[in-house]
Amino acid sequence: MDDEAPRSLRRVAPTASLFLKRNPPVGARPGALVIGKGAAQPRIHVMAYDDDHLHEHDVDDVPSLKALLKSHTVTWVDVQGLGDEKVLRQLADVFALHPLALADVVNVPQRPKTESYEGQQLFICGMLRLSAEGDLHSEQVSAFIGKGYLLTFQEKHGDLFDPVRARLRDNVGMLRASGADYLAYSIIDTIVDGYYPLLEVFADELEALEERVMRRPHPSLLTRVHEVKRILLLVRRAVWPLRDALSTLIRDPVPMVTDSARVYLRDTYDHCVQISEMAESYRELVSELTNTYMSVISNRTNDVMRVLTVVTTIFIPLTFIVGVYGMNFRHMPELEWRHGYFVILGLMAALGIGLMVFFRVRGWLGDPDRDLDEDDEK
Repeated sequence: MDDEAPRSLRRVAPTASLFLKRNPPVGARPGALVIGKGAAQPRIHVMAYDDDHLHEHDVDDVPSLKALLKSHTVTWVDVQGLGDEKVLRQLADVFALHPLALADVVNVPQRPKTESYEGQQLFICGMLRLSAEGDLHSEQVSAFIGKGYLLTFQEKHGDLFDPVRARLRDNVGMLRASGADYLAYSIIDTIVDGYYPLLEVFADELEALEERVMRRPHPSLLTRVHEVKRILLLVRRAVWPLRDALSTLIRDPVPMVTDSARVYLRDTYDHCVQISEMAESYRELVSELTNTYMSVISNRTNDVMRVLTVVTTIFIPLTFIVGVYGMNFRHMPELEWRHGYFVILGLMAALGIGLMVFFRVRGWLGDPDRDLDEDDEK
């Protein structure tokens, strides 16, 4: 992720779908794979390490991974891209993946969850990240925790895991001295922590929207409020099930997760709860913004109607007078007045001013008390 996150969300990228899911045809056999059109071609990167050594390279020959898995304490195989079914099947053979588990990896998006298979623990979650242009990208990350290895699948190239790779290369912290479950914790914790910069952007965005709604409401603001609400729905759908999946890893007897790793997963769970509560608070604020917008628009409409009513009320008696004196009666005494025209104009002006003062005193036009306070301040 970029060092300086954009301070506004431009839009949700097309890949960040809220409701669309790739499903096999009706009646297809269990474990059928559906490769999406335009899916990225797989890139396989391996980091095999122990406390003293680190071996890192890209892999083109999938079967060669079998020998690599036996040569180091922990092997992290990261697959970015799900666009080649043949490669995915080869990986399934090397790691003995259950067909249903592989289907969950490929047929995205799945609800965040964790499931136990023979010798493996599958963990699926959603990763949200902002591009430099402010677009929000969502993708599914699937991780298989096994004895001495971690196999991760990502939909697209690029991720948030560079800090984890840097810690492995520099031998910082406990990563190189711990097992595959601690590496899985580091990956999950990085994904969860990636939500914080996004929520900070939400805070700035909502604050700016609230100020603009109160100052000068415009239909484009309501459109933007609904866009933010849609993005928050995406965040909520990613975070809330993730809490349940983390709770399962913490509380249930999962053979592939040691007690020492559970201690750290509890901290990630706390972060996830905090993020979900913040997302829910922001959703409530967005709903309040919609209500505020409608209230402000209603008040402004009432102000306009009040002014129009006042103007109409002022001109009704003037129109009456003009109408009476516009009639061409043969015997109208006022027609012979030398200054009658100016007297009538003065009467009309006095009547209009008098009505304005009356409306002002009654508080129908402006706020006299507020004007007095402003005069006192001056």
